[in-house]
Amino acid sequence: MAIIFLLIGISLAVALTFLGAFLWAVRSGQYEDDYTPSVRMLFDDEVPNEKVADQSTS
Repeated sequence: MAIIFLLIGISLAVALTFLGAFLWAVRSGQYEDDYTPSVRMLFDDEVPNEKVADQSTS
Protein backbone atom coordinates (compact mmCIF):
# COMPACT_ATOMS: atom_id res chain seq x y z
CA MET A 1 0.00 0.00 0.00
CA ALA A 2 2.91 2.32 0.71
CA ILE A 3 4.20 1.91 -2.84
CA ILE A 4 0.90 3.22 -4.23
CA PHE A 5 1.25 6.41 -2.21
CA LEU A 6 4.83 6.75 -3.37
CA LEU A 7 3.87 6.29 -7.03
CA ILE A 8 0.99 8.76 -6.72
CA GLY A 9 3.34 11.32 -5.17
CA ILE A 10 5.94 10.83 -7.91
CA SER A 11 3.32 11.06 -10.67
CA LEU A 12 1.90 14.26 -9.17
CA ALA A 13 5.40 15.75 -9.01
CA VAL A 14 6.03 14.89 -12.66
CA ALA A 15 2.63 16.27 -13.68
CA LEU A 16 3.26 19.53 -11.82
CA THR A 17 6.68 19.79 -13.47
CA PHE A 18 5.15 19.46 -16.94
CA LEU A 19 2.39 21.91 -16.05
CA GLY A 20 4.99 24.41 -14.88
CA ALA A 21 7.01 23.97 -18.09
CA PHE A 22 3.88 24.48 -20.18
CA LEU A 23 2.85 27.62 -18.30
CA TRP A 24 6.39 28.99 -18.61
CA ALA A 25 6.35 28.39 -22.38
CA VAL A 26 2.98 30.11 -22.76
CA ARG A 27 4.04 33.14 -20.70
CA SER A 28 7.35 33.50 -22.56
CA GLY A 29 5.57 33.68 -25.93
CA GLN A 30 6.40 30.29 -27.42
CA TYR A 31 2.87 29.88 -28.80
CA GLU A 32 2.20 33.41 -30.08
CA ASP A 33 2.83 32.75 -33.79
CA ASP A 34 1.42 29.35 -34.67
CA TYR A 35 0.64 30.10 -38.33
CA THR A 36 3.96 31.24 -39.82
CA PRO A 37 6.04 28.09 -39.15
CA SER A 38 3.55 25.94 -41.04
CA VAL A 39 3.80 28.04 -44.21
CA ARG A 40 7.44 29.15 -43.93
CA MET A 41 8.52 26.53 -46.47
CA LEU A 42 6.15 28.06 -49.03
CA PHE A 43 7.82 31.49 -48.96
CA ASP A 44 9.97 32.32 -51.97
CA ASP A 45 13.70 32.58 -51.50
CA GLU A 46 15.35 35.91 -52.17
CA VAL A 47 16.91 36.26 -55.62
CA PRO A 48 20.68 36.79 -55.32
CA ASN A 49 21.99 40.13 -56.52
CA GLU A 50 23.62 39.65 -59.95
CA LYS A 51 25.96 42.63 -59.53
CA VAL A 52 27.71 40.89 -56.66
CA ALA A 53 28.16 37.78 -58.81
CA ASP A 54 29.57 39.83 -61.73
CA GLN A 55 32.11 41.58 -59.51
CA SER A 56 33.43 38.34 -58.11
CA THR A 57 34.09 36.87 -61.58
CA SER A 58 36.07 39.84 -62.92
